[in-house]
Amino acid sequence: MSFNIVVLAKQVPDTRNVGKDAMKADGTVNRAALPAIYNPEDLNALEQALRLKSKIGDATVQVLTMGPARAAEIIRESMYRGADGGFLLSGREFAGSDTLATSYALAAAIRRIGKVDLIISGRQAIDGDTAQVGPQVAEKLGLPQITYAEEILDLSNGTITVRRRLERGVEVVKGPLPMVVTVNGSAAPCRPRHAKLTLKYKNAMSVSEQQASSTDYTDTYHTFTIPEWGVADIEHEAQWLGLSGSPTKVKQIESVVFTAKESKQLTAADTDIEELIKELIANHTIG
Repeated sequence: MSFNIVVLAKQVPDTRNVGKDAMKADGTVNRAALPAIYNPEDLNALEQALRLKSKIGDATVQVLTMGPARAAEIIRESMYRGADGGFLLSGREFAGSDTLATSYALAAAIRRIGKVDLIISGRQAIDGDTAQVGPQVAEKLGLPQITYAEEILDLSNGTITVRRRLERGVEVVKGPLPMVVTVNGSAAPCRPRHAKLTLKYKNAMSVSEQQASSTDYTDTYHTFTIPEWGVADIEHEAQWLGLSGSPTKVKQIESVVFTAKESKQLTAADTDIEELIKELIANHTIG
């Protein structure tokens, strides 16, 4: 029986280019004003999933993402690197979701997928930095979780062994499957696109993308259709989705630019280095 891995991935606005138009009046992110990228730590999570697939052999890697139609690009990017496919959770009802509403929708979608042996996600998304969605999905599904994972070391006898990267060191932990694992950015970077897979899946589209394209969306030219689910495709209670299910509200956003009030130039001389160390100890930066 195939071992089924689901990777939770997100298309996020590139927060390196945040400007005055980054937020809407209602406090939600104006995604149209920012370029969209694959959330970095989700790529680390995808790499761990692909390594397990190579090690196990009889395993599938599916990517689950929630967002507008353009978020299907996340699934294509994953397939270019070796994922078997994915699911796009999309609809206006999901718009404005905070971590609570997002995890509720993702958990409902995972139940729809069916048998899942391992769920892997990045530790956090760069558009929120909350690190809440992975643990909340685990809680809603009633599954154990391992956070801050740096490497999945072993998968055998119904258990998973993970090395965690913590603030003051590392630890190795073991837990039962099925399991939710969130992966740090210190984990191995994701492999690049594979040329043959890119050619194979470059025309993969969701139904919304096919309908919006200039070609007939019923044409066999589209060799792979990305499954797209709306609220009607998952079991849910409407009050827990989107803005109505999101107690978190953004009151204000501002751009903060740090400037140095003073600077000090040091040479490589022992006296300069000694003086710097004494100063850092005195102001409790180190020591």
